[in-house]
Amino acid sequence: MRILHTMLRVKDLEKSLQFYCDVLGMKLLRQKDYPSGEFTLAFVGYGDESETAVIELNHNLGVDNYDLGNAYGHVAIGVDDIYGTCELIKARGGKVTREPGPMKHGSTVIAFVEDPNGYKVELIQIGK
Repeated sequence: MRILHTMLRVKDLEKSLQFYCDVLGMKLLRQKDYPSGEFTLAFVGYGDESETAVIELNHNLGVDNYDLGNAYGHVAIGVDDIYGTCELIKARGGKVTREPGPMKHGSTVIAFVEDPNGYKVELIQIGK
């Protein structure tokens, strides 16, 4: 068994694709409209779905807002250069909500960014 994907409901698919692809550097792997169900699914990630977990962006037609609730935490992405990655994200128009630095009560270097829907994405320094 392995994790296949994490699904996030998004209010604006184009803005979400721009964030995950242009800002975070993921690739759009596949996208399909379901007219009878009034939704579109887009799968983004850093590699082929057969080898790595991806993110499913679910856009429900006619829904322009979601209550994120307090149970959702974040999606985590490992990066080789967290400081450079955060600068690149900002240069691409992304929103860094926690600048890189050691996590509270630990030494792992982390940062947080936020997607256009308010979802948090944690960046974790894995290189160097």
